[in-house]
Amino acid sequence: MTKALFVSHTAAPSGAELYVARLVTALRGLEVAVAFTADGPVAERMRAGGVETTIIQNDFDSRAMTIAGSGPAGLVKGFFALLRLGSALGSVTRRSAASVLVAESTKALIVGAVAARVARIPLVWHVHDRISAEYFGRALAPLVRVFGWAVSDAYIANSRSTLSSLIRWRKPALVAYPGVEIDGGRPRPSQRSPEKTVVVVVGRLTRWKGQDVFLRALAQVAVRPAHVYLVGGTFFGEEPFQNELQLLADDLGLPVTFTGHVDDPTYYMRRADILVHCSVIAEPFGAVVVEGMNAGCAVIASQPGGPTEIIEPGVNGLLVDAGDQAQLTAALDELIGDPDLRRRLSAAAPARATHFDINDSARDVAGFLDVLVATSHRGRAAHVRS
Repeated sequence: MTKALFVSHTAAPSGAELYVARLVTALRGLEVAVAFTADGPVAERMRAGGVETTIIQNDFDSRAMTIAGSGPAGLVKGFFALLRLGSALGSVTRRSAASVLVAESTKALIVGAVAARVARIPLVWHVHDRISAEYFGRALAPLVRVFGWAVSDAYIANSRSTLSSLIRWRKPALVAYPGVEIDGGRPRPSQRSPEKTVVVVVGRLTRWKGQDVFLRALAQVAVRPAHVYLVGGTFFGEEPFQNELQLLADDLGLPVTFTGHVDDPTYYMRRADILVHCSVIAEPFGAVVVEGMNAGCAVIASQPGGPTEIIEPGVNGLLVDAGDQAQLTAALDELIGDPDLRRRLSAAAPARATHFDINDSARDVAGFLDVLVATSHRGRAAHVRS
C-alpha cells in the first residue's frame, strides 16, 4: 500500500496547513504520516487524530524567506539551513517506510528535495501559493519556479490559477481544490434588513488579504451594517498590521469586532448575512469563499485567481477586482441594500459549495499518488533490468 509522508515547515494554523490537516484526515486507501519542522496547533491536531506525526528538531526560523523577503544574505542562509534540515528528514522518511513525500510549501520543498533523494522515493510539490512576483518578488519567483520543476516528480496545485504559475513541461499534475467539510445545509437565520445586516471577513490579518481596503470601502457605503466581524489572527510578525486595522476601524467609526484566530469560523459565518473576501492580489484558491458559501452567506470575492473558479457572478456570489476600493463599496451597497438579492445568492451558494467537498479532493489525491508511486516503481525496475 502507498504510504505518503506530508511535510510542512510550520504547524501554525494558517489556511494551507488547516487544509492539509483536513486532507490527511479524509484520505482513504493509503497510509499517511506527517512531519513538521516545528511543533504547533496543527501538529497537535494530527496527533489527536491518531496520525503518525514527527517533529524534526532544528534551529531554522520559519519566518525567514518570507514573501516580504529577508534580503539576499538571509535567503541564502535560509536556503542552506533548509538543505541541512533535509538530511534529517531523509532519515525520518526512511524509518517511516514512506513511498512518496509530499512537500506542503516552498520551504518544505527545499527540505523534501534532499529527503526524497536520501530515501529514493518520488517528491510531490503540493503548491498552495501562486509562484509569481506578487508573492515571491521579481527575482525570486523565477528561481522558485525552476527549482520546483527541477526537483519535484509531480505537482498537486490548489487551483488552475496556481497551476498556471508553474513550469508544466513533462510534469504530471493534479488540480485538487482545498475541499471543505460539507455539512448538508444546517439551519441559519434568514437575511436581515439593510440596517441590521451583519458582515464577516475571515482570514489571516496580513496586508495582502486586504482587510484595510475592506474597512475603507465599508466606510463609504450608503447603509452601514449593524455589525462586522474580522475573524483571524496574525502570524510571522504581522501583529503591527492588526494594530493598524484596529486604529483604522476606530477612526472610521465602524462597528467591528476583532475575534483573533478561531479554529472553526463557521459560527461567525452562520451569523453573518454577507461574507467578504478581499485579497488585493490574486488569491491562489480562497477556501474561505467556499466555506462562506457552504454556510449560506451572500459572498463577495476578489478576482483574479482562485475565486473565479468558485463563483458564478450574479448566480451564487459577486466578484470585484482585487484592491479596487470603489468596486468593493459598490458591491457592498448592492448587497446590503437588496435583501432579495442576498437571499437568491445565499440560497444558491451551498449547492455550489458541494463541488468542493474535501472527500472528493482526498479521493483524487489518493489516486494520483498511487499512480505516481506505481509508475516510479516500474521505472526503477526497468532501470535495474537495463
